[in-house]
Amino acid sequence: MENSFLLDKLQGNFPAQINEIQDAHNVLTIVVDTENVIEVLRFLKSNKELQFIHLTDITAVHYPHLEKEFAVVYHIHSLVHNIRIRIKVFLHGPNPEIPTATVVWKGANWMERETFDFFGVNFIGHPDLRRILNVDDMEVFPMRKEYPLEDPNRVDKKDLYFGR
Repeated sequence: MENSFLLDKLQGNFPAQINEIQDAHNVLTIVVDTENVIEVLRFLKSNKELQFIHLTDITAVHYPHLEKEFAVVYHIHSLVHNIRIRIKVFLHGPNPEIPTATVVWKGANWMERETFDFFGVNFIGHPDLRRILNVDDMEVFPMRKEYPLEDPNRVDKKDLYFGR
């Protein structure tokens, strides 16, 4: 199966729901809206020709300079056809929300908990959305780009010590 066949199938079934298409490094990437993501995921999994039965990963990316600053990213694999697809959904912050994919894949449970734990993305309808790796009373989300990379008070990082 080729990416062009997959794209034709998606555009045939979701002509207005796919906002953007990329084909970098032979991995088809599509961008959909929050309202359509579960419908697209269900189609990819249940379609007999495509058979995207393996949810490889769910994660997020924080783009603080964009209007929709969070992207939830799904990586799905068709083991039968040995082809992958990436689905992105862009969300507004600071409390981004998206429907849970546990209604399609039960294995999405832990992946969504990890994404919530590190990025603060709320998965609406998730059966047990709580922290999974960080301490429960943590009040920040460590993978958000909200803090400077270096401590401005450190004296050993001053340019004059490096001849600059």
